Amino acid sequence: MALKTKEEIFNKIKKDLVALFELDEADISMDSKIFEDLDLDSIDAVDLIVKIQKEIGKRISPEDFKQVRTIGDVVEVLYRISNS
Repeated sequence: MALKTKEEIFNKIKKDLVALFELDEADISMDSKIFEDLDLDSIDAVDLIVKIQKEIGKRISPEDFKQVRTIGDVVEVLYRISNS
């Protein structure tokens, strides 16, 4: 799946978060903190990365996500990976 724009990536992540973790879509923004605001844990984050990795067809290194704290950070990493 080719997710080329940051908006497409954000919308896909939001859809996945709602489907995987039953989050309220209205609670998810680019500024949402993954652990504090969305109450996800590290296992949840790995589940999300695995799902996204399958969808974009590219390997995502754990190193890529070391500094990720917000949904916006995730979008930036995936945008860079998707367009490389």
